[in-house]
Amino acid sequence: MSGRLVTAAALAHLRWDSALGRPGPLVVLLHGVGGGRGAWDDQGSGTGAALAAAGFTALAVDCPGYGLSAPIDPFDLAGMAGAVERLIAEIDLGPAWLVGHSMGGMVAQELAARAPSALAGLVLASSSPAFGKPGGDWQREFLQSRFAPLDAGLGMAGLAAQLVPAMLAPGASAHVAAGAQASMGQIPEATYRAAVAALVAFDRRVNLPLIAMPTLVITGEHDRTAAPEVARKMAERIAGARLQIVPGAGHLLPLECADVFNAALLAFLLQR
Repeated sequence: MSGRLVTAAALAHLRWDSALGRPGPLVVLLHGVGGGRGAWDDQGSGTGAALAAAGFTALAVDCPGYGLSAPIDPFDLAGMAGAVERLIAEIDLGPAWLVGHSMGGMVAQELAARAPSALAGLVLASSSPAFGKPGGDWQREFLQSRFAPLDAGLGMAGLAAQLVPAMLAPGASAHVAAGAQASMGQIPEATYRAAVAALVAFDRRVNLPLIAMPTLVITGEHDRTAAPEVARKMAERIAGARLQIVPGAGHLLPLECADVFNAALLAFLLQR
């Protein structure tokens, strides 16, 4: 069941209404830096439809500057979190569960720090509480290396062809790789540059012990961006957090192992 596209909102999104015939608890799905709302649709992870079948109301958003959502200025995690907060208020179904993949998990952590009353809980998938090493030198070198294909004129499609294979676990399907590359290749270059620059400035490590809501930390066995050890340390600092490491998955966990990811997500949500 594909989601229904909604553009007249704080963020453009796909919406799945509860299959139970009444509004269900709200779950907001937040994509990574190379994704978009389609990552959670039937051609992606199928998470939106799985949530609706279980009685939830699910929204898969385009973060600011992605897809059909307007860009923001300044482009930072605080602004992205603010847009999600406004969307939750517009939908008016009470506190929302945030499911964030990679960058989306950082947006979720930012909102948890700024407006915890807007949230029922967090699912932090292939994410981390900070990006890279402290100090400006590392950040500058990372940005230079990440943007080098763009500076060389390869465009987003060329960048995606270089980056996506390294994000996947060994043996990941060609279908998943092709879909991820196509998604990244469609992102406006200006949005991608701004989003990556925002990520390297993100650091919410000090807030982890202050998170007082149900939290699932989940990552892939072969994730080199949000490695299992990073996930383990993050979960240890969040009181009562559940940790799950998915065998055979890389950084694009929801796409690579959709059935396992969706089952873990539903088990976590339905227990609460």
